[in-house]
Amino acid sequence: MHNYDIRERGNPETASKALILLHGRGATAENIMQLADIIANESWYVAAPQATGYQWYPYSFLMPSEQNEPWLTSAIDYVNKIIGNISGHIPSENIFIMGFSQGACLTAETAARYARRYGGLALFTGGLIGEEPARDLYKGDFAGTPVYISNGDNDPHIPQSRSEETHDQLQKMGARVTLDIFPGREHTIIQEEIDRAGELLSIRG
Repeated sequence: MHNYDIRERGNPETASKALILLHGRGATAENIMQLADIIANESWYVAAPQATGYQWYPYSFLMPSEQNEPWLTSAIDYVNKIIGNISGHIPSENIFIMGFSQGACLTAETAARYARRYGGLALFTGGLIGEEPARDLYKGDFAGTPVYISNGDNDPHIPQSRSEETHDQLQKMGARVTLDIFPGREHTIIQEEIDRAGELLSIRG
């Protein structure tokens, strides 16, 4: 399904921390890599995978998950493989995962299925995948992982209610979750979200 195609910056064998960035539907790895210029410094390893066909799965994340197969499972396996490869050099508590929109949904779903102590997660307008989240597939303990979730109050693609549901689910799994809702915000990432994620996830410096 998805080809293993990653844009990288830095070296995982010598880096102190790692950042995985997941782009949204129709976007590119190069586009989401711009976040690394704001968040990470030269001591970090940054990996931004490119989705085949510029999308991680074909339909809305609110559709029954089986309708997004086999692409959804391929995307989750893709991200989990990257995490596993990085973990050979950098402990998971120093690995941060961030995504926007479809990439944020993939961040949430992958992390929930393979919960552990991460450095932090940032879901910029996203939530758990499926008509109903597949709670029976969510395994592990986040062990205090800080998680930042943001959304607009009337986003055309990601309902506020799913962000709230994701907040509750990840918190039950041991994460320290913060949810910010921005009235009238368009479907984008604003500087305030980036600053808030940087503060809560303690990633600056």
